[in-house]
Amino acid sequence: MIFVDNANTTDPRINLAIEEYILTHFDEHDVYLLFYINEPSIIIGKNQNTIEEINRDYVNDHNLHVVRRLSGGGAVYHDLGNLNFSFITNDDGNSFSNFKKFTEPVVEALQQMGVPAELSGRNDLHADGRKISGNAQFATKGRMFSHGTLMLDSEIENVVSALNVSDEKIRSKGIKSIRSRVANINEFIEAPLSMEEFKERLLQSIFAGDANFSRYTLTDEDWEKIKQISEERYQKWEWNYGKSPSYDIKRSKKFQAGLVDFRFKVKKGVISEMNIFGDFFGTGEIEEAEAHFVGTRYKEEDIRVAVEQLDTKKYFGAIDREDLITLITS
Repeated sequence: MIFVDNANTTDPRINLAIEEYILTHFDEHDVYLLFYINEPSIIIGKNQNTIEEINRDYVNDHNLHVVRRLSGGGAVYHDLGNLNFSFITNDDGNSFSNFKKFTEPVVEALQQMGVPAELSGRNDLHADGRKISGNAQFATKGRMFSHGTLMLDSEIENVVSALNVSDEKIRSKGIKSIRSRVANINEFIEAPLSMEEFKERLLQSIFAGDANFSRYTLTDEDWEKIKQISEERYQKWEWNYGKSPSYDIKRSKKFQAGLVDFRFKVKKGVISEMNIFGDFFGTGEIEEAEAHFVGTRYKEEDIRVAVEQLDTKKYFGAIDREDLITLITS
């Protein structure tokens, strides 16, 4: 097994590209281990509807990255207190969905540090009944990776704020609830570790104490190809948002000038159908306004342009443009 050094990159759009690059370009006869840490981000599962998973106001206010990964599973919050590990190997027909195989070396390493870690359920690691790691897998063309999180000292409270929780009552109770179910690894270690110390302890355990284990340093040619993958996939809106499945959205609000009720379908991140209802006073045929939005990406800046190009007074009377933008994108 060879450890791949990611040069302490913390951009998730690059780190996920490194993982994909190793999977598709490195020697298939070797097994690789990759560690990476992402700056505050929401990492979306491959088959999830991004728009429904994230709290967009929080994402925008805190400049969080929102990046879709190749593997399935749920949306997760990453920050600098969370270490991600990835085992990249051949898919031998018995390894995919075998989370025990890939988490066992990590569990043993954690136990050596005094953490009562164990595989719980299908793909989580728990310590004293609290989750410290989630795992997911991806396979293609006979190759696969199994990757997971290790919350060393993560800002757990931000999970509630960053991910979409529609009910404010649930949101207010969410932090306490998550705190009771999720834990940082440092909570179980007598002398809390820095991230660098933690990484080295893991490596020494996984490689059975061999201080001279193989480390691979990415070359300039590697980085060039990694950046290309990042640009072509992980930096694209179409990948991170546009792969969301079709769904119905209802946005309704009672303004002083009347009720506005937007109902629309979004397909691959683009508005495909729009219906507008309400008791506002406009002079134009509302079907014209509906047709105006079809083909617009469901992204705040695109919606803003579409609304600003529309004679809103003609169709919505005295309702303010900014209120309409906020309503559609909220």
